Amino acid sequence: MNERHEPKFQVRARHTASTITVYQAYRPEIGGLAARHGRFPAAWKRERMTWIKPSFLWMMYRCGWGTKEGQETVLAIEIDREGFLWALRNACLSHHVPALHGDQVSWKRQLRQAPARVQWDPERDLHLAPLPHRSLQLGLAGEAAARYADEWIVGIEDVTPLATEIHGLVQAGQLESAAGLLPEERPVELDDEVLARLRA
Repeated sequence: MNERHEPKFQVRARHTASTITVYQAYRPEIGGLAARHGRFPAAWKRERMTWIKPSFLWMMYRCGWGTKEGQETVLAIEIDREGFLWALRNACLSHHVPALHGDQVSWKRQLRQAPARVQWDPERDLHLAPLPHRSLQLGLAGEAAARYADEWIVGIEDVTPLATEIHGLVQAGQLESAAGLLPEERPVELDDEVLARLRA
């Protein structure tokens, strides 16, 4: 696919009719237990904001292919599609856009009250270089974080070996083989109303 034709703001993910796959990276004591038991352990802090990322390559950029300290275990977390959509519908953009929010005070109030926030960052290629279109990051706090941990998770897989394998192929210059191992991420159909509030 020609990257230049990707819409700038579009949610792309590995998904089924009922689930969306997102990625997070944790230290092994958290990530390993989560993958084994299919839920986050008690050490996972519900009171903190947690950021989920539907883009595998953006996760690789963030965690350095699972080499950054505290992010050595990369998880693919399959979550309920309706939960993901609920978070988007209840999210606020993480930065102020006057055309959407009015003044700064209104935006800050919305941000404080929203259980989720959206940030758009440049999508990444296999070399982790930025692309022209954006990748969604979804921050979950309060009610959203609790629902995520306790209700939305369908399954958790440790994909650190996959990250290591793809990284090795990239380092060896075998980009076609590396691309062939990437999770298939397709556009997620969303109501225009949802995206209109979240486009930066």
